[in-house]
Amino acid sequence: LIDCGEGTQMQLARYRVKRSRINHIFISHLHGDHYFGLAGLITSMGLMSRENDLHLYAPAPLKDIIDLQLKVADTTLPFTLHFHALASEAQVLVENDKFLIRSFPVRHRVACWGCVIEEKKKPRKIDKEAVIKYEVPAAYYESLKLGNDYAHRDGTVVKNEWVTIPNTPGRSYAYCADTLFTPDIATQVAGVNMLYHETTYLKDLKDRAALRYHSTTEEAATIAQMANAKQLIIGHFSSKYEQLDAFLEEAQAVFPSTQLALEGVTYIVA
Repeated sequence: LIDCGEGTQMQLARYRVKRSRINHIFISHLHGDHYFGLAGLITSMGLMSRENDLHLYAPAPLKDIIDLQLKVADTTLPFTLHFHALASEAQVLVENDKFLIRSFPVRHRVACWGCVIEEKKKPRKIDKEAVIKYEVPAAYYESLKLGNDYAHRDGTVVKNEWVTIPNTPGRSYAYCADTLFTPDIATQVAGVNMLYHETTYLKDLKDRAALRYHSTTEEAATIAQMANAKQLIIGHFSSKYEQLDAFLEEAQAVFPSTQLALEGVTYIVA
């Protein structure tokens, strides 16, 4: 779960996302619209007798806030809550055999971070007809999946590419929360399949965006272009705008593969 504003639990229920599936929560910064729903969500997990550990990655002061809220409510959680304070520099937060999550600082009025979720490279697939043709024993299939060649006893080498097929490349998603236009972000999110970048204002309010440490449509699209991202999702629109068509038009003028972040819409990372 990335950020947890008020109403998060209602939206989880509305879109039938089970709380029990959430094992890692990333909080980008300590403005209320990004974390005011967290204490309620953690408490609800406890009431539902959750047993699995929960990992929280957030600005350091949030630990005191959560600890105080649990203390004054005399709440004892039936699971272990692990708090990981975000560092001032880029860092790896989670890494396992399936994915890696890393954070990086962005520029906002308070300390703020973005994050990237990267799928690990998937093993190659076995070409069943080819392994029979080249007489590769089944016991060596796992080695082939890792990209290794196979050598027969007589010294004949079976090249890996002769008997395997490339798997689907690992996908990646980057999240850039509230931030001033910062070209360095492009380096952190280079080559991602999907980039979410805030666009609080249209391009004519570039000065206001900078003053409030936010970004415009054109700036978000420029980051996507610089990063060579495949897709761009824009959101965090100022409430001063009643229509969002101009956001899409301005961003697509710079980066055509742009979509609006709209409630209830599913976006495929590919």
